[in-house]
Amino acid sequence: MLVALILATIVDLALAVLLIAVSGFIFGDGPEGMKGEFWAASSWWLSFAACLAGPVAGFVARRSRRPGLGALITWRVPAVGLCVMAL
Repeated sequence: MLVALILATIVDLALAVLLIAVSGFIFGDGPEGMKGEFWAASSWWLSFAACLAGPVAGFVARRSRRPGLGALITWRVPAVGLCVMAL
């Protein structure tokens, strides 16, 4: 379970890096930018917070002797991201 937790943490942090990389399209003034509309900005912040909070909650669950739950919590964000991308 520790390997699954570490892999999920790497995937979550990679998603956070991807969100930072595309933040110019949400907050930018360019032709593709949404110019920081409220819903776009709030969904970006919520996604970014979930990418960072998932691994923390997973390791906390592992520390409280629930490694399976910790891995499940940590893999939640990438799974939801894949489902959203499939739409």
